[in-house]
Amino acid sequence: MLSKHRKKGAETPSPDAAASPAQEPQATADPLEEARQQLAATQAEAAKNWDLYLRERAELENFRKRTQRDKEEFRIFTRKELLLEVLPVLDNLERALEHVSESGEGQGLVAGVTMTVAQFRKVIEDFGARPMVTVGATFDPALHQAMAQLETVEQPPGTVVSEYQKGYLLHDRLLRPALVVVAKAPAGEPMASEA
Repeated sequence: MLSKHRKKGAETPSPDAAASPAQEPQATADPLEEARQQLAATQAEAAKNWDLYLRERAELENFRKRTQRDKEEFRIFTRKELLLEVLPVLDNLERALEHVSESGEGQGLVAGVTMTVAQFRKVIEDFGARPMVTVGATFDPALHQAMAQLETVEQPPGTVVSEYQKGYLLHDRLLRPALVVVAKAPAGEPMASEA
């Protein structure tokens, strides 16, 4: 019987064993807290990765725009070089037409050169270049290069009277300045601003 009692005593928890279930809830609280910390760390890492993703997307978009802009500038630059080589040829053809029309000789040649000039002008316009209108405009050092001054009362001082060479713009940027003659007041004449 005593052995039976011992068995029952062995089955009944000791005071130390009673304390251990109290520790058990703490043991389950620790894994829960640990899981919360892991979740918080994972969320922080996910937020950091999302931020990095957004920054990389923005950088990629900026790179695409910069590359597109560089390609466009390169295309314009290569056109500029070609146009600067072609424009003197067009200038010479136009001078030839002016000379022939003054002398009235060689009408067949004039017709051929006129067609060639028209083709050159179309090619230049197709590449984005266009001539500037300078005669009668106010002298602008950003667009014109003064080659001479002419004393005149017919035009106000600072006005372009004639041009030696046409100026051209390429996509609203200066391709080649116009070589011009600028009006100035005759010597001894009072200027319009002095009157």
